[in-house]
Amino acid sequence: MSLEKTFKALADKNRREILSLLKKNSLTAGEIAEHFDMTNATLSYHLQILKDAGLIFDEKDKNYRVYSMNASVFEEVLAYFFEFKGDENEK
Repeated sequence: MSLEKTFKALADKNRREILSLLKKNSLTAGEIAEHFDMTNATLSYHLQILKDAGLIFDEKDKNYRVYSMNASVFEEVLAYFFEFKGDENEK
């Protein structure tokens, strides 16, 4: 996992909205596009950034690509942040 790619992907509001959609269900690009006012090329760009960061993956289903969220990356990011929490009893 590349934290730089992950944070870059999460920095964009549209990509966070795509992740929110995929948190509920796996969707095709067309189903995702129904929720946005953007060109197919722009949506494809956002999906590629999310894929490169490992936040989503896709599977071919007949003539479609079905996108799903990769929850394990979020677990890794949370583990990274918990490293900084430290022991509350330490002063």
